[in-house]
Amino acid sequence: MADFHPGNLLNAAIYAIFGIVIFIFCFAVLDKMTPYHLWREIVEDKNIALAILIGAISLGICIIIAAAVH
Repeated sequence: MADFHPGNLLNAAIYAIFGIVIFIFCFAVLDKMTPYHLWREIVEDKNIALAILIGAISLGICIIIAAAVH
């Protein structure tokens, strides 16, 4: 505990917010690239396969962003 610095907590919060913003931007681009509205297709039409695919893509994007921000 002697190595704790408040600046580290601030840096972690800034990088987390930055990563979330990048993820939202990437997801919006992905949504625009598809020929249909993803949220409507998953929620209203109950497309389970699309939900699994988008979840896997989202995890992949998050891993890339986490590695780049880290």
